[in-house]
Amino acid sequence: MRLQFLPGIMVALVSLLHTNAYAQLRDQGSAEWRTFEVPEFGTRIQIPASVFAPAGKPERGSGQRFERADGRAVLSIYSRPNDTGENPATYLRHNLRMDRAALDYVRITRSFFAISSEREGIILYSRCNFSTRLRRAIHCFDLTYPQEEKRAWDAVVTRISLSLRPLEG
Repeated sequence: MRLQFLPGIMVALVSLLHTNAYAQLRDQGSAEWRTFEVPEFGTRIQIPASVFAPAGKPERGSGQRFERADGRAVLSIYSRPNDTGENPATYLRHNLRMDRAALDYVRITRSFFAISSEREGIILYSRCNFSTRLRRAIHCFDLTYPQEEKRAWDAVVTRISLSLRPLEG
């Protein structure tokens, strides 16, 4: 037996999913946060577990890809060795997949970079930390989410970004 929905019911269901996800973000106090680790590289980061569910492997490196139930927000956490000794500036120069002029926010320091872009109704925020002491590694996350939800995501992005830590000892 196959379920069929009238177009209006389908729109209402999608709207309900969107509203619930948005409400979870707005009310961070009730969000369930947990620490995710990539043990082979010593990466540690906090994620809102009540918003994201595991959804496979990331496109690059070792880690995990997460998705919101409605598929409109995706968080990829990944780490990889830094055998060539890249720094944040050289890594961006070699790996940025869009024209740098398309970026709305760029911050590059000696130990990390953070970039953001708003295009076609989607916000991309990416950050990579570079560790050099015990393990030469790059610890990253990429987050995409609807531009219309920007205000609800601002505090979430900040918390995830500031929690990204390589374990150095």
